[in-house]
Amino acid sequence: MLELAIIGGGPAGLSAGLYATRGGLKDVVMFERGMPGGQITSSSEMENYPGVAEVKSGFDFMMPWQEQCFRFGLKHEMAEVVRVKKIGNHFGILLSDGKEVESKSVIIATGGSPKKSGVKGEDVFWGKGVSSCATCDGFFYKNKEVAILGGGDTAIEEAIYLAKICSKVTIIHRRNEFRASPVTVERAKQESKIEFLTPYGIDEILGDSSGVTGLQLKNLENGSEKKLDIACLFVLIGYKVNNAVLMQEDGHSLCALSEYGEALVNLKMETNISGLFVAGDLRVDASKQVVCAAADGATAALGAIEYIEHHK
Repeated sequence: MLELAIIGGGPAGLSAGLYATRGGLKDVVMFERGMPGGQITSSSEMENYPGVAEVKSGFDFMMPWQEQCFRFGLKHEMAEVVRVKKIGNHFGILLSDGKEVESKSVIIATGGSPKKSGVKGEDVFWGKGVSSCATCDGFFYKNKEVAILGGGDTAIEEAIYLAKICSKVTIIHRRNEFRASPVTVERAKQESKIEFLTPYGIDEILGDSSGVTGLQLKNLENGSEKKLDIACLFVLIGYKVNNAVLMQEDGHSLCALSEYGEALVNLKMETNISGLFVAGDLRVDASKQVVCAAADGATAALGAIEYIEHHK
């Protein structure tokens, strides 16, 4: 039986593996169906991780993590986990090939992914002028004009954040009403650099070899068209957490979830199920930043070490 099973191989999972094995746990396995690294490996530039002054691609940034995190005995099983379930005082890890592995404790760090709009040109320019994270990429567009697609709290809050960096921020929303709280919308309306375009949709994201150059828009009420010149589009229409491994055969979740499907945890990354920890973007109130995910993984690992010690 494993002492610790880690589900997911992004910054949270790798950090958890490093701290767990260096902290003395034996038989620690990280289950990741592909190569470790996580969502950040698809990022074109990474420049806001403390202590790493050189600007690197997400792939190059994550390369040293693998060597370091496996140095103390962490094992990697390239397998897809279908479900994690509780079996008495331990856990069962059900794999897609039908195999089941047992473990005394589990850290789930399967993350999530931003919802895409499906607009023409989105995939072509993703990472080259189309982004889902203003905190990550806003600085690259300092004193430039950008746009945000979305109408929820995250979209409006990120618009306010970008207004402090960019020369102009245009919020594009398909309805005249917003899902964001009225207070947040009112704050955005007080920002001189923010313009609202409603009810508009994006027909196409325009660009060239250097990246995004503009948007082709359509008014959804009267059908009129409009071209908007921008340097970046931030698609902020929602985030889907990867919580499938928590779902049991009867449709219920193994641990308590928020209304958005995020795992509810305390400051030690503990769920309401003893021995089960969740780290990174899957947990409630996650900041969706690499440095935060890594910290979550370390915190969860320390919690798992404590749990194992208390249950020997």
